[in-house]
Amino acid sequence: MVKNDRWIKEKSVMGMITPFSENQVKREVISYGISSYGYDMRISDTFKIFTSAESTIIDPKKFDPQNFTDFKGDVCVIPANSFVLATSLEYFKIPRDVIVICLGKSTYARCGIVVNVTPLEPEWEGSVTIEISNISPLPAKIYANEGIAQLIFLGAEEMCVTSYADKTGKYQAQKGITLPKI
Repeated sequence: MVKNDRWIKEKSVMGMITPFSENQVKREVISYGISSYGYDMRISDTFKIFTSAESTIIDPKKFDPQNFTDFKGDVCVIPANSFVLATSLEYFKIPRDVIVICLGKSTYARCGIVVNVTPLEPEWEGSVTIEISNISPLPAKIYANEGIAQLIFLGAEEMCVTSYADKTGKYQAQKGITLPKI
C-alpha cells in the first residue's frame, strides 16, 4: 500500500523526515516537500564532482576519493557525460513496516539529468547520498536547497523479518556524502 500525504505528515511529526516541509513548495524553485503520495526531497549545497583522471578505473572495492573534487555552493555544474555525488538536505528515519522508492524529478530528467538512489530500507536512517548523472553532451546545472527526487513510501501489512538496522548496515546513520564501502 502506498502511503498518502496524511500518513507522511503524521510520521514526520514523529521525526521521520527532518527538516520537514508539510506543503509542496514550487514557486520559482524545483519543487520540494509533501506531495500526494510521497515527499520531494531537497539536495544540500555540498557536492563531490567526478574528475576523470587518465588511466583511472572506478572500483567500488578500492574506491579512490581523489576521483572527486569537493564543491560547496548554490549551483553545481555537472560536466557533460559525468556525474556528481550529493546528499539530501533532509535526514530520514524509516519505520520498520515501510520501504521507500526514490525517483528522479521530471524537471531534471527532461534536461538529461538522471538521479540514482537505492531504496531506503525499513529502519534505515540517515542523509541520503545521491548520484546525479549528466547524460547530455553539455554541462548541466543542479540547484542546492531545491527538489532533486521524489520519495514514494510503500507500507507493508506486517513488519519485515530483518530490517536494515537489524543487519547493522554499513550506511546506517550516515550524514553527508558517503563514498562506497565494502
